[in-house]
Amino acid sequence: MISGCEKTLETPKQPQIDATLPRIETIRTLPDITEIGFEWTPIYGDRVEGYNIYRMDGSAMKKIATINDKYISHYVDTKLTPDTQYSYRMATFSVDKRESEPSPIVTVTTTGTIESVPFLKAITGLPNRVKLVWRPHPMERVETYIIERNEFKSTKWEEVGKIEGRLNAEYIDKDLRDNYVYRYRVKVKTFDGIISKPSDIVEAHTKPLPKPIMGISATNNLPKKIVLRWEPAQESDFSHYKIYRSNNSTLFFSYHGKTKSTEFEDLVSENGKTYYYKVVAVDVDGLESKQSDNPITGSTLGALSAPTVSSVKHDGRSIYITWNGDENAVKYTVTREFNGKKQSFTGIFEPNYHDMDTAPGVNYKYNIIAIDKFGIASKPSDSVMITIPKE
Repeated sequence: MISGCEKTLETPKQPQIDATLPRIETIRTLPDITEIGFEWTPIYGDRVEGYNIYRMDGSAMKKIATINDKYISHYVDTKLTPDTQYSYRMATFSVDKRESEPSPIVTVTTTGTIESVPFLKAITGLPNRVKLVWRPHPMERVETYIIERNEFKSTKWEEVGKIEGRLNAEYIDKDLRDNYVYRYRVKVKTFDGIISKPSDIVEAHTKPLPKPIMGISATNNLPKKIVLRWEPAQESDFSHYKIYRSNNSTLFFSYHGKTKSTEFEDLVSENGKTYYYKVVAVDVDGLESKQSDNPITGSTLGALSAPTVSSVKHDGRSIYITWNGDENAVKYTVTREFNGKKQSFTGIFEPNYHDMDTAPGVNYKYNIIAIDKFGIASKPSDSVMITIPKE
């Protein structure tokens, strides 16, 4: 701000001209993008009080500033439009506000808007992100880079970031969609608020997810475990597989384990337990292939069906029991209870048992348990009770 300067924009009343007042003969100008600087030779005569500056607005000159100090010799007209022609003239004025003859009109054009960065490159194929690099702007008055993004086939540009500092020359746009095309451009902003034209547009493609895993299978005939198998991933930057598991095919699948192999063994303590699985490939950047909408079902081997007692009888001295067992049973265990005691008889390989250690008048209760080749026991059969009568 120039001391003693009043900046206005008004259509003046017709000034009273005093042809005897000294006149400004030469105005020197220095244009910038939104400003024009003026310099003149000051007039120190006793009759000169200051200077009025006029700018052409349409077809008429309008006063834009009054400088109330004859010793001042510089002025800056601000907030102008880039690459636009302006015309000016000046006049001295006296203490009684009479003006000299106006100076010759001087016409000057503001400079064009500054160019953006001279070089911009987008690094493609990154996971969930795009990296932009550019050459620092040569103009030292640049203080900010404005990054704008446009999605493919869209005409709308969105500001996604700002980088402060002329020498900072990169930006990483994160949290983007996988396997998607984005377009970018950069503008620069000077410390006095001037924004450049946009740079050339660059395109980038985010990294695609690994392909879905194929050929997943799960066992249902193994004891205490479920084994998953699948076809190998084909990505060159493959890292490992993740296994997700759920108790319900339609509920949330939680992370259960990882492996580099195409086989995963899930150890389960329950017999006949069913789980639902999804397997994904993971690359070196942590990107996971999409989970299948249809999970794979696996289960542990179930226990055998409980035996069914077909007959129980005595001959007065012993008890004979027969039953029907599961075809996969390899042996049986018989439990006997009497008088508050409980006994187990193992290693029975036929579907019958002859108990010769009995006494008349005692009530005996029997249960039969089937055991398969993996040692998994069935639930006990329904209890059968028998008493040998006393003679």
